Amino acid sequence: MSDQTTTLENAPQDDGGRTAAVASGKISQDELDRLTDEIIAALKTVYDPEIPVDIYELGLIYKVDLSDERDVAVEMTLTAPGCPVAGEMPIWVEQAVMKVEGIRSATTDLTFDPPWDPSKMSDEAKLALNMF
Repeated sequence: MSDQTTTLENAPQDDGGRTAAVASGKISQDELDRLTDEIIAALKTVYDPEIPVDIYELGLIYKVDLSDERDVAVEMTLTAPGCPVAGEMPIWVEQAVMKVEGIRSATTDLTFDPPWDPSKMSDEAKLALNMF
């Protein structure tokens, strides 16, 4: 990836939304806004099969980097290291992101640092799981 990237970071203290942290020199603001919205929408199509909430609202997406060349790198976690779909979910994420028009490539890296816990979930996810 190039030196200039746009980062969409998890903001758990907010409503679970992510924000574009760095403006890119080659991607116009309108295009950046579109890609941000569409990448988030794509991530929201991926579900943990054991939980009826998408991985974005669950707070499993820690970081999304978008390069000037429109390469996307996703850093994510799982609800538990022994998750039965640990080998498949990163592929699902990459496939979902690749459906966004204009994205050249997508990669996913799993991390367990910091470990996931329910505090990372959005209010929407907590409501869906009756955790209020």
